[in-house]
Amino acid sequence: MLRPGPPQAIGVPPWALAGAQPLRSDRIVLEPLRVEHAEEMAPLLDDSTLHTFIGGKPANVQELRSRYARQVIGSPPNGSQRWLNWIVRRRDDGQAVGFVQSTVSDQDGELIAAVAWVVVASQQGNGYAREAARLMADWLRQQRVDRVVAYINPGHHASNTVARWIGLTPTDTKVDDEVRWQG
Repeated sequence: MLRPGPPQAIGVPPWALAGAQPLRSDRIVLEPLRVEHAEEMAPLLDDSTLHTFIGGKPANVQELRSRYARQVIGSPPNGSQRWLNWIVRRRDDGQAVGFVQSTVSDQDGELIAAVAWVVVASQQGNGYAREAARLMADWLRQQRVDRVVAYINPGHHASNTVARWIGLTPTDTKVDDEVRWQG
């Protein structure tokens, strides 16, 4: 059950209230997140190297189920944001290779989408992060999001490359040692 506040209250347009939509490119599908994805994703994300730049540790199945249960609701109780989450799958065989996500909020009358992406270690270097992030960012822009932003550790060269690929540029703003990219 979605419990977001009214779109007028936070400036989130009606499309965002519907949640993440399936998106497709030549090689991948972005499948809207479901709690049931935890069983499939937990073993794929059980890799401490994925946390090198973002901190934390891999979540077990139950922790991931709990996280996904919160995320699929689509917003915090106060309705101040809209959460959009997708599992990234290869089209040829349906194999999950990662996830992308966006938090949409109204900041001083501007609709901002903070985006992030993760591709499992075994699938990195194949262009999936770039393709998935671009598919998501392009869709958000088509939905009239004013600005797409990402917060990236300056040492994470692969994510810096993805950010450039989706039209973002680094700013002088840092949050928790991560550089704010925007476009």
